[in-house]
Amino acid sequence: MERISKSYVIVITGATGGLGLALSEFFIRASHTVIGCGRNQSKIAELNSKFAGCKASFHVVDIGSDEAVKIWATQVMQDYGPPDFLLNNAGVTNERNKLWNITAEQFDKVIDINIKGTMNCIRHFVPEMVKAKKGIIVNFSSTWGKSVSGEVAPYCCSKWGIEGLSKSLAMELPSPLACIPLNPGIIHTEMLATVFGKSAGLHENPDQWVNRAGPLILSLSRKVNGESIDI
Repeated sequence: MERISKSYVIVITGATGGLGLALSEFFIRASHTVIGCGRNQSKIAELNSKFAGCKASFHVVDIGSDEAVKIWATQVMQDYGPPDFLLNNAGVTNERNKLWNITAEQFDKVIDINIKGTMNCIRHFVPEMVKAKKGIIVNFSSTWGKSVSGEVAPYCCSKWGIEGLSKSLAMELPSPLACIPLNPGIIHTEMLATVFGKSAGLHENPDQWVNRAGPLILSLSRKVNGESIDI
C-alpha cells in the first residue's frame, strides 16, 4: 500500500454520479488532484461549486466523441501534466430486452460510451503517460465482462471487449506503466437499477463501496499489469 501515502493526479470519467462520483469525493478528501468529466452540464457545475478551493476540476465532455476527448485531454495535460491514474469508469447499459429487439441507436450508445469512450481516453492520455514513464490505466469492467445473462447482451459485449482491450494494452505498455481491467462488483447505482429494478437496493451503495475500492485502486501497480481484478 505504499502508493497510497503519495499525492496523485487522477483522471476519472463518468464523475457526475455512481462510482465515479464516490471515487472523486474519496480522492479529493485524501488530498489527491482529481480531474473528472461527465456529460451533464448542471451536475458538472455543481461539482465545481462544491469543490471550489480543492485540488479538483470537472469538465463537460462526451467521451464518445474522439474530438471532445482530444480537446479535454490536451487541456488537462497542459494544466496538470500526464495523470498518475486514468480511471475509465464511465459506462451505460441497455434496458433489458431480447437482443433482436435492441435498436441500432440503443446498441451504438452502449458501444460508443463503454468501448469507444474508453479507447478515446487511452488514445489521448496514454502517449504522454508513456513519455513521462508513469501511470496506471484502470478500465472498469464488470461481472458481465467474464460471464453473461440474457437481455443485457450489448452491455455484456462491451465489458467483454473492455477485458480484451485492457489485457492487450497491458502487453504493449512499457514498465512501470500498467493497465488493469477492474470489476467493481455489484453496487446499487442508477445503472444497476435499470437492470435489476427494485432488487438493486439489496446491494451496497457507492459510499460504502468506495472505502474498499479507493485504497485498492491506489495500490495497483505494474505487479498486476493485465490481471483482471475484482473488488
